[in-house]
Amino acid sequence: MPYTFTLTTTIPASPEEIYQAWLDSVGHSEMTGGAASMSDEIGAEVSAWDGYISGRNIELVPGERIVQSWRTTEFTDEYEDSVITVVLQEVEEGTLLTLVHSNVPDHQTSYQEGGWEQNYFEPMVAYFAERNEATASAPAAKATPKTAPKTAAKMPPKTAAKRAAKTPRGVRGAAARTKSKRSAPRAKASAGKRKSKGQAKTRRAVIAASARKRAKPAKRKSGRGRRR
Repeated sequence: MPYTFTLTTTIPASPEEIYQAWLDSVGHSEMTGGAASMSDEIGAEVSAWDGYISGRNIELVPGERIVQSWRTTEFTDEYEDSVITVVLQEVEEGTLLTLVHSNVPDHQTSYQEGGWEQNYFEPMVAYFAERNEATASAPAAKATPKTAPKTAAKMPPKTAAKRAAKTPRGVRGAAARTKSKRSAPRAKASAGKRKSKGQAKTRRAVIAASARKRAKPAKRKSGRGRRR
């Protein structure tokens, strides 16, 4: 003959957190350690512990109550689905969870004799305790002040080059024009020197040529006189 039993435990989490995790596929899987497929819609089919448990949602009261049909692979066709009712009540330590499991086949007593504690209550306590620790440590890490003193950083060569490159174009243009003006007289002076040197060479060449021309006739006259 089917029987009913009741179990209670305290979970370090709010009723809303337990309600959401229970009806979420990822949350249910993480808090129990077995793959689950859950839903928060009434009438939806659900499963847990890698398909060992199957059923559907019968009644859902957010943050307060979950009622599901429940059967395991050990149920034979002659047995109807059992029913679990999870009641969530807020207490100082978190949430008082009361589980009522009804219409359980009389020869299946493992659920009452440690099954729920080992496969649900103990993993759930560890799961939410770890979440609480992670949440508490996150703000503390952000609030830790930086104690490293600030030192004046030397400007790297690349930065100095970048700043020099940012000089306004007008300034660079004016500087370039100034340099070109300064160098222009020098160029003109050197050009003048080269020109005067060239002219002097030309004059010397002309004088030398005319002197050679004058010297040749004189030699010819002197030769003719000797022959006579």
